[in-house]
Amino acid sequence: MSESAIALDELERDALTELVNIGVSRAAVSLRKMVSKQVTLSVPSVEVVTRRTAASLIGQRESETLIAVQQQFEGPFSGRALLIFPESNGLSLVRAIVGDEMAEIEVAEMEDEALAETGNVILNGCLGSMANMLQHTLKMSLPAVRRGDSNLLFEAFGGTSGESFVLFLYINFSVREHDIRGYIAMIMDLPSLEKLKQLIAAFIDRVMTDTE
Repeated sequence: MSESAIALDELERDALTELVNIGVSRAAVSLRKMVSKQVTLSVPSVEVVTRRTAASLIGQRESETLIAVQQQFEGPFSGRALLIFPESNGLSLVRAIVGDEMAEIEVAEMEDEALAETGNVILNGCLGSMANMLQHTLKMSLPAVRRGDSNLLFEAFGGTSGESFVLFLYINFSVREHDIRGYIAMIMDLPSLEKLKQLIAAFIDRVMTDTE
């Protein structure tokens, strides 16, 4: 199936971008409590693409090894969520979280734990809030940290029966004056993606009704 067949229309994309931004804003509040410093998060764009296109989009932008925090989610729509950073951005994130006063060896020892905890906060905040506003809940697995290039990450975690697609979100945030870029990818099969689109349509209808 082509990407055009499962693409979001303008209204759906606007609604989903709003839902995701509310989710990451709530995640930013949780991160702010964790690091006791100002945290800003934003999702400037949302796209639905194939796994191959998602891997290509990141591969064109990032030449270094990638770090991904991965969690399975289950509910009315199911799949795997990935929070992805270039490796250097991941290290900057850990440094921002644990503080600049720690020695490099201590930062390295805490890296996976800090990334997993941060990924858990962001992914749970984003997906949980999104599902809540769609009047449903999602069950999230424990986070796991993986490393590799974009092809490896998407092939390794996209192996569902049938065709799968990626809800692909660019994400910008800053922690303790560290500017960090990354990506959120929700890998879903076609039935889950179609269910998500139905829930978004119902959300749009509710908003439209409330504003009339």
